[in-house]
Amino acid sequence: MTKIRKNDFIEIEFTGLANGEIFDTTNKKDAEKMGIEPKNIKPLTISVGNQMILQGLDEDLEGKETGKEYSIHILPEKAFGKRDPSMIKTYGLSHFTKQNINPYPGMALQLDNTIAKVLSVSGGRVTIDFNNPIAGKEVDYKYKINKIITENKEKVNALQDFFFKQRFEFQLKDKKVIFKDDKIKQFIDMIGPKFSEITGLEFTAEVKKETKKEPKKEEKK
Repeated sequence: MTKIRKNDFIEIEFTGLANGEIFDTTNKKDAEKMGIEPKNIKPLTISVGNQMILQGLDEDLEGKETGKEYSIHILPEKAFGKRDPSMIKTYGLSHFTKQNINPYPGMALQLDNTIAKVLSVSGGRVTIDFNNPIAGKEVDYKYKINKIITENKEKVNALQDFFFKQRFEFQLKDKKVIFKDDKIKQFIDMIGPKFSEITGLEFTAEVKKETKKEPKKEEKK
């Protein structure tokens, strides 16, 4: 059976546990255990060895086979990192009350585009933890590689899902990927070489040329 290699695109399903509790999953039944609506839960398509998944899990994929179930124990350094004391910050209570927010210990807030946890509220001061909730913890993953992805269209869409969080229209011509939306040209210029390294395809974005209008000729009197 073919073994997984770096840059292979695979469909993988997994469940991550910390202290015996599920915190991440692509499995519908495990999602239900977490109280998550399973409707949109599905296996993930990634490229192996390209940081599209947790480091410790990513490194474990090479040499594995499709259809088999595996498990791995991952230390914090290759999971969500160690807890960083500098990520714990204190704000004045008025910062929240002005926004009609009444913080309390354990409350989750979105601050600076990050989900943070309220540690304490005392003396008009609110202490917030910006560390990932799983930071500093050892984690366990159970996973299975369902299949190796060979279709270039699926590979390109997997990269779009991960890097762009949306899909743009593109055309495949031989080994060339041509995006139709010139709004992402700057991103393709920056990340295209990495995409090419991963897939062996050439990435480009079409720039729509503006049609110049011919000046109207003045009518002769």
